[in-house]
Amino acid sequence: MNFIKSPFIPTKTVRLALIDYRMDLSFKNYLLNEGIELIETEPCKGLYQAISGHPDILCHPLGYNRILIAANTSESLKNQLIQHDFELVVGNTSLERNYPKNIAYNVARIGGLAFHNTRYTDPVLKEELARQGVKLLHVKQGYTKCSVAVVGEDALITSDRGIAKVALDCKLDVLLIRPANILLRGMNYGFIGGSCGLTAADEITFIGDISRHPDYELIRDFLDKKGVRIKGQAGKHLTDYGSIIPLLEEG
Repeated sequence: MNFIKSPFIPTKTVRLALIDYRMDLSFKNYLLNEGIELIETEPCKGLYQAISGHPDILCHPLGYNRILIAANTSESLKNQLIQHDFELVVGNTSLERNYPKNIAYNVARIGGLAFHNTRYTDPVLKEELARQGVKLLHVKQGYTKCSVAVVGEDALITSDRGIAKVALDCKLDVLLIRPANILLRGMNYGFIGGSCGLTAADEITFIGDISRHPDYELIRDFLDKKGVRIKGQAGKHLTDYGSIIPLLEEG
């Protein structure tokens, strides 16, 4: 297996992914049956329950075998990553319960671009992005990775108009959808980015049934145009679990 070069964007079939420890057992089994080994987070005690295990809140992949983790990440999660030969880079920010002290690592990166409310981006992450030549763009939204379904190096789906505008200005292909029909337990609603992840270069897996979304036809047509097929669990409520973060792919 190989480490994924560009964060969130595999080039082959994913074989290891980072997920929320609370993900529904039937969906964990679905991923395992797809041949994807799982690393499960542990709750971060500083965060409120709904997002305390969300991988896109707790860490940020930097590409290849390097991953940036929150300063107060559990030792168990650190050890799991080390056992898979990841090099851990520890951020300066300890995550705390309330916004904006819980968003430091929730940056939406798409190839050479990254979107975040830059007033609250962890300084170590800023340095890492700059070192890689990644352009960090300011948006009002702080939960940017939650809000963005990465479709490829040049495309995304979001319900956030601010992110959509900045991304369009950068010549990305953008589908703007309604913020509807995504469950986040303990909260009023969840986000599209937190309910999915790329599991191959041409495959996006949703945590649940994307056909239940009111903009499903737009989503289907957009993904079809990009050559990305849809996978997921028919009949299950689409749920935000803080993304499926791909880490290793087939060699």
